[in-house]
Amino acid sequence: MLRTSPAFNRGFGRAWLVLGYAFLYLPILALVLFSFNDSPVANVWRGFTLKWYSALARDGEMLSGLWLSAKIAFFTACGSVILGTFAAFALVKYKRFFGRTLFSGMVNAPLVMPEVVVGLSLLLMLVSVQRITGFPERGASTIWLGHLLLGMAYATVVVQARLQELNPSLEEAAMDLGARPRQVFFLVTLPMISQALMSAWLLTFTLSLDDVVLSAFLSGPGSTTMPLVIFSRARLGLNPSVNAVATLIVLVVSIGVIAASYLIARGERRRQQEMAAAARN
Repeated sequence: MLRTSPAFNRGFGRAWLVLGYAFLYLPILALVLFSFNDSPVANVWRGFTLKWYSALARDGEMLSGLWLSAKIAFFTACGSVILGTFAAFALVKYKRFFGRTLFSGMVNAPLVMPEVVVGLSLLLMLVSVQRITGFPERGASTIWLGHLLLGMAYATVVVQARLQELNPSLEEAAMDLGARPRQVFFLVTLPMISQALMSAWLLTFTLSLDDVVLSAFLSGPGSTTMPLVIFSRARLGLNPSVNAVATLIVLVVSIGVIAASYLIARGERRRQQEMAAAARN
């Protein structure tokens, strides 16, 4: 049997880690770099310039799509976290109720179902509803409904995993001290799952912001999201201004992730300190 030294194992593992990070992040770094490229050809470097950012500021179609995508993503993330928390709470806290298996399957179905199938199904359903009631028309609201369906499934998984790790004795102790179920949820359970809620919000926001398939099925006149604008332009050759908007999104998302990671870590340290202080007392 071949034996290797610990130093070799550490070096080999670090090499694979570096290669993995390079595979994931070098394309993003190249995109950011070429957003400052003076050449109109996206992959030919000619010199440093900021003209593509100024061109982006005059690109009404792209800015309109970006603003629409940001609004839909924000409301999708908020709605997904609320509905996902309710669904996760029902699945974790109530082990037996009529239709639990069906409910669990329907919540998790969007995770394993192709988005093309989900988008087509929603399109057919919304068209049928519109014929009967005259509402809703295809646009931002229908895109939001589609993104909400997908985002709720992801949020449920994230929050459910956190709820399963909680110590039920803390909630039981609160009820023994006279707290009502609503007070237990808002004063005990909700603070303990706040990190999971933040993670679910960021995840669903990102999923909604860059979704193409559902948006393509559910969009209507005057409701073209940023991914659809980029996808339509990609057929004719990408303009370097697309690199500029992508760089701005990477910057905003990076700041959000760093801030959220800091808040989650600080909240976890505070929770550990409070638990240690309670144990000493």
